[in-house]
This record gives sequence, structure tokens and C-alpha cells, in this order.
Amino acid sequence: MIQLIIQLVSGAVGGNIAGEVLKKISLGPIVNSILGALGGGLGGQILSWLGVGGPGVGAEAAALDLNSIIASVAGGGVGGGVLMAIAGFIKQAMGKTAPAA
Repeated sequence: MIQLIIQLVSGAVGGNIAGEVLKKISLGPIVNSILGALGGGLGGQILSWLGVGGPGVGAEAAALDLNSIIASVAGGGVGGGVLMAIAGFIKQAMGKTAPAA
């Protein structure tokens, strides 16, 4: 449970960092945080399923060690940034209209 919280928080931070770096696709701090948290949870869980830095699916909760904390922060931050960027690019693409002929 602690790992999930770490992933959600680092995902929200990653979403906001991506929004600051990619200002053209930023969706605002609140939406960046929400998408970042979702992406952080997903990114961290995917890493856990792959056996990186966590107990994995169906395994008993492991004690938090430095490796699992770093993996949770990295997976959450990257996942949050990626999901926010994808949503921003989709919104930007949908906002463009075809030029009149």
C-alpha cells in the first residue's frame, strides 16, 4: 500500500513536470496532477508485474527497501509524465481543424 501511495504522488509530480517542460500540451496543474497520479499508479504496477522493485502480482507485501522505493518513484514519475503527455498530445490533435479548401 505504501508503494502505491509513493507511485501516485511521484506520478502527480511527474505529470506536473511534464506539463512544465511541454507547455504547449499542458492541461493545467490540476489535470496534470490527476493524469500524473493515474499514470504513476499504472507505471508502478507495470514495473511491479515485471518484477522490478516490488513484490509483484499476488506476492505478499514486502518490506520497503531502497530499491523498491526508487523503483516506485521512477516508475510513478515516468508513468505520470508519459500519460499526461499522451493526453496532452491527443487534446492538441483534437483541437486542430482541417484548413478550409
